[in-house]
Amino acid sequence: MTDPLQRRCEQVATSKTFFGHPPGLSVLFFTELWERFSYYGMRALLILFMTAPVETGGLGFSVEKAAAVYGLVTSGVYLLSLPGGWLADRWLGQRKAVLWGGVLIALGNALLLAPSLAAFYSGLGAITAGTGLLKPNVSTIVGQLYSPTDRRRDAGFSIFYMGINLGAFLAPLICGYLGQRVHWRLGFAAAALGMVAGLVQFRLGWRCLGDAGLPLGSSSGVRQQALRRIAPGILAGGVTCAVFVALSSAGRIQLSAPAVAQVFGGGLLVIVAAVFGWLVMSKSWTPEERRRVWAIAVLFFASTVFWSVFEQAGSTLNLFAQRSVRKAIFGFEFPASWFQSLNALFIVTLAPVFAWMWVRLGSREPSSPTKFVLGLLGAGLGFAVLIAPARAASQGLQVSPWWLLLTYFLHTCGELCLSPVGLSAMTKLAPARLASFLMGVWFLSISIGNYLGSRLAALYEALPLPQLFAIVAACALVAAAILAMVAPAVKRMMGEG
Repeated sequence: MTDPLQRRCEQVATSKTFFGHPPGLSVLFFTELWERFSYYGMRALLILFMTAPVETGGLGFSVEKAAAVYGLVTSGVYLLSLPGGWLADRWLGQRKAVLWGGVLIALGNALLLAPSLAAFYSGLGAITAGTGLLKPNVSTIVGQLYSPTDRRRDAGFSIFYMGINLGAFLAPLICGYLGQRVHWRLGFAAAALGMVAGLVQFRLGWRCLGDAGLPLGSSSGVRQQALRRIAPGILAGGVTCAVFVALSSAGRIQLSAPAVAQVFGGGLLVIVAAVFGWLVMSKSWTPEERRRVWAIAVLFFASTVFWSVFEQAGSTLNLFAQRSVRKAIFGFEFPASWFQSLNALFIVTLAPVFAWMWVRLGSREPSSPTKFVLGLLGAGLGFAVLIAPARAASQGLQVSPWWLLLTYFLHTCGELCLSPVGLSAMTKLAPARLASFLMGVWFLSISIGNYLGSRLAALYEALPLPQLFAIVAACALVAAAILAMVAPAVKRMMGEG
């Protein structure tokens, strides 16, 4: 009997094509382009808006408070990908998860337009929850457009990845300009309209997706079971939030963003301990699978360190650009948020070069652990080159923008050595019965990295800038040295040597 998923893939794969690919790819390409436009447009402005003086339309937060809020948002979007994927599998289906995720994102950005601080926090919460729903499931639908034996799959994901980076490139240019040069909230409005555009074309393009993204088979029983499982958690969470809001309004408790961030960090620590405690202690592994679990643990550590450095682009480096960098090239002045487009620009131009290089090296291609070492080196060197400019900036000088361009170039080289390799490694190391779960573990490393990066960003005004950049660089470089020492053993665990 033919598997429903296989029938779905074969149906879509034989329809009219989009540049030689299933027509649904164009729908998902633009859905993700506009979602990333919305997210990176919001992210480019967020910490600048929060730290801007009230008289200029900002919130007047301290850097410590702003960094805590920023970290909760950027860490939460990846953490919530885990329940977002589970809800899609068990209840909504991927297509409705993407739709409702987009609605939450658009609503969240719209709430950022309101002058109320409560609306601001509610908007960030909606964006975080919506991204957790949309992000993992739109990628899943892309995979469902192709049959298991379709050789176009990797190329299709490459096209999809270009949509991600095109949105990430355009967002700071448009939202950043509107937010910093016209009005902060107009930048958030542009981010909201971007997500609305993505939702409209996604809903109109449903027919191009065939059955991709719909629940498989009769799922009413599964949905009812899932609803019974999550209902107590939703009820408990709602009651807890209501109690906290009531007590806070009555002045009985004082909630602060740094305090919430500390509690959130403790929760992340508990989650990691539970996940890896179960992975290590489980008796269901074969000896080979157990070795692979230990390899995943090492790569998880390296990934966490890398993202804690790399994801300071929207916090520490954004503040540095705003306060200490000359924002003019060849006489043209631009907003600080425009630096956020450099990574996407470098990805688009360098990704084909790296893909060609790995193939060209053939048998001399570095192993996955060695590529992780190179990724950490790129992240560390990116901050190391800023130490000297930071000394000049600490004396009140405005430094050349070419320093930040070099940093983003090094960080992008590191990303191309680590990020796609990490995704590939998870698919190779994970047993088939836990493939989705262990992919979620990879996203968990990004979540923790974002959180740790925000805690480092909170020290922006507490430490001398050269010292802060040196600490960040040292974290990545020491991690690279440690991984280089254990790389041969990890390579054997992975079965690559």
